[in-house]
Amino acid sequence: MATLKVPACVPSPAEDSEQLRKAFEGWGTNEALIISILAHRNADQRRLIQQTYAETYGEDLLKSLDKELSSDFERAVMLWTLHPSERDAVLANEATKRFTSSNWVLMEIACSRSSYELLQVKQAYHAKFKKSLEEDVAFHTSGDFRKLLVPLVSAFRYEGDEVNVTVAKREAKILHEKIKEKHYNDEELIRIFTTRSKAQLNATFNQYNNEFGNAITKDLKADQDDEFLKLLRATAKLLTFPEKYFEKLLRLCINKLGTDEGALTRVITTRAEVDLHRIKEEYQRRNSVPLDRAIEKDTSGDYEKFLLALLGHGDC
Repeated sequence: MATLKVPACVPSPAEDSEQLRKAFEGWGTNEALIISILAHRNADQRRLIQQTYAETYGEDLLKSLDKELSSDFERAVMLWTLHPSERDAVLANEATKRFTSSNWVLMEIACSRSSYELLQVKQAYHAKFKKSLEEDVAFHTSGDFRKLLVPLVSAFRYEGDEVNVTVAKREAKILHEKIKEKHYNDEELIRIFTTRSKAQLNATFNQYNNEFGNAITKDLKADQDDEFLKLLRATAKLLTFPEKYFEKLLRLCINKLGTDEGALTRVITTRAEVDLHRIKEEYQRRNSVPLDRAIEKDTSGDYEKFLLALLGHGDC
């Protein structure tokens, strides 16, 4: 369930564009006006605003925002304003670059989007960067990480609820055997993780727990220092319990010494229209502190106000 709050009566894209233009004019930028508009429009509405703004003023809205804003607030607004598939394409491209590389971001995009959404990301990537996401991931990763990530970003999983119990039992045994032998990069294990539907994986992991007495994520904690194993464990969690994955990510990026604004911005901007309400509930349950209060404590200024607005905070 989304946290984004869109007003019952939304101004036209022309009115929003005019107000945004006013926010950029004069001696200082009117950040509050920018937040009041962009933080309360859905993806389709934001795309129409971008189109109307460009037609009316002959300038890309994103370029105007880039000129007027700065720091973490700019990053959050820029990512949010993008259509979800374009945003993911940008994040994925950054994740393949030398100084911003992140196997975790690539895994996150591949595992938390639907098959259709991931296809749209790959199309947006192709259009923007003139190459495929798959080839960039293959080129910029190596070893076991490449072995896992390339099929993850290439996947088009079945999205239905149908489950084959016989397959779940058989593949739970395969997974247990490979994990027990510490063959974490085994082709069969990778095949199951990267091709089976989320419903089928959930059934398989439940069968694993029932038959062998441990959650698969627990058995994948054998070596705490193995970075590939950490990624594999996170993949299992994100494919079956996304709210738990994102709650932990938020907890780590807020509670560590110095907030990880990059991760915080990514989670809030990518999940506000999807399941941020469930993530908020999980955060409250796990930490006994509301997520908005934790963000208030660790952020400030317009950046804080923008994130809280996307969280559905009443005062923003």
